[in-house]
Amino acid sequence: MLDIPRSARLAAWGTAWLQGRASATDVVRAVEGDDEPHRVEPRDGLEWAPDDLAGLLPALRKAGVRALHVVLPAPGDPVGLPGPPAFNGAALEAGECVLSADGPAWGAVPEVTEFGSEWEPGHLVTWHVQPVVERPAAVAGPLTGGGLADAERALKEGLLAATATLDRLDVAALGPDAAEQLRLVRRADLPPGALPVGTPARTLQVLSTAGRLRAVLSLAGHDDGAAVNAFEAQERARALRELDGLCRHAVVAAVNSLG
Repeated sequence: MLDIPRSARLAAWGTAWLQGRASATDVVRAVEGDDEPHRVEPRDGLEWAPDDLAGLLPALRKAGVRALHVVLPAPGDPVGLPGPPAFNGAALEAGECVLSADGPAWGAVPEVTEFGSEWEPGHLVTWHVQPVVERPAAVAGPLTGGGLADAERALKEGLLAATATLDRLDVAALGPDAAEQLRLVRRADLPPGALPVGTPARTLQVLSTAGRLRAVLSLAGHDDGAAVNAFEAQERARALRELDGLCRHAVVAAVNSLG
């Protein structure tokens, strides 16, 4: 099964609850998944944030928030981060954050602590909630042009580019196990209930395609494939980074189109 980042889940499901399209129980179940119960920790004088997700939702509504947006930044690609610097740094380290789309300007960054074993993994998640400097007018980047249609088109082109790049640099060199994982990834889809009922088909398609491509890129990034010199290895890494950027911006465009 594919998955989407926790911040994307919170933005999509939180927006659905704020707009009366989902229950609080459904939101908590979808966002937490197999994690331990998520905690909420206010920072920088923010007084209205409660200590768990179930309490966060009505607090958001009372504060005047009617929709949530997701940002998925990466080093060298901080598009959509609002400031202050400490918030941006935490979001870059996490690779994700949630912002209010209206009402008071605030953001939340998940801090994830892993425990358990490879066979029985567990995750402790704390959402650090704080005021932010401003909300960017657009949180999708230049790779997608900011729209869902542009994101869908870019992903289709990205899939073709990924296939050509990985064929040329031989992802099969990773071994038979990776080849089998690649086959499974290409057939994978989002699990039932990953997004609220009524999510448009195009949004689901974009998120599924982005999830498959990111999973493929994760497999390809395990080593240098069949690259025979430093230049080829650098070119391969650059191509994979650009494709991952397409995926991240597509997820942002898809989720934020819901609010």
